[in-house]
Amino acid sequence: MTVVLALLAGLAASIVLERTTRAVFAQPVLARQNYRGATLATASGLLVVVSVIAVEGARTIIELLGASDGATARDRLAIVATVVAFGALGFIDDVLGDNAEKGLKGHVAAALHGRVTTGFIKLGGGAAFALVVAGAALGGSAGRILVDAALIALAANMGNLFDRAPGRTIKVALVAWVPIAVVAGTGATGLALAVVIGAAIGLLPSDLAERSMLGDTGANALGAALGLAVVLTVSPTARTIIAIVLLALTLVSEVVSFTAVIDRVPPLRALDRLGRRPPEAAG
Repeated sequence: MTVVLALLAGLAASIVLERTTRAVFAQPVLARQNYRGATLATASGLLVVVSVIAVEGARTIIELLGASDGATARDRLAIVATVVAFGALGFIDDVLGDNAEKGLKGHVAAALHGRVTTGFIKLGGGAAFALVVAGAALGGSAGRILVDAALIALAANMGNLFDRAPGRTIKVALVAWVPIAVVAGTGATGLALAVVIGAAIGLLPSDLAERSMLGDTGANALGAALGLAVVLTVSPTARTIIAIVLLALTLVSEVVSFTAVIDRVPPLRALDRLGRRPPEAAG
């Protein structure tokens, strides 16, 4: 399978699912108001998770029928497991979260006062799973595993931080994917990640048109998949630098609005608004 074919497979799966599950996402439990007060379904990123599972399952059947030796590469399995785990944690926050606390500081403060929020479950569960997958995928010293796990968890959180406007997280993921795809090539990581990105692209029209919201389900899964792909494909030194950058951005986000920064920089503002509905189209 080539990267293009993997991308198209994820794209096709999510397009079909998006068009055939609209009644499912019309359930009242998923109804949320978006950034300008329109009511629509959240957690459409669940379709990224289901698309990845469907494509990888079909791919394995094809391999078992003789297209290859049928072996599932470790890196491919790690990507799939990460998408499922982080998507599930995001779904918990989408469906059960009350948004009483905002940001890392708010969730940690609530936990220290004896109240565990769904946001803290998402963050803590993500950190724990990141440790598991970092240790299982590459291993290494304790310090190395901790840094790699931090990179994965911080990348997942970064996906959530960008999910403040229609299409923004998917656009950021596409930009981040390009250099990763170049490094990963047609290896197991590159192909598995292409399926994830293709599935996200399939949801972009609905996200931009404000028919649904990616939610933490999709943002969490996308960010984590990109973070794991970095861990699996780049050098230890580069991973450490990227983890530090992600940590710095996370800390900055506690006091600086990414939306405000994007709106002040013309090229970023133009990319962010590309394909979005104009303000007068709200409702």
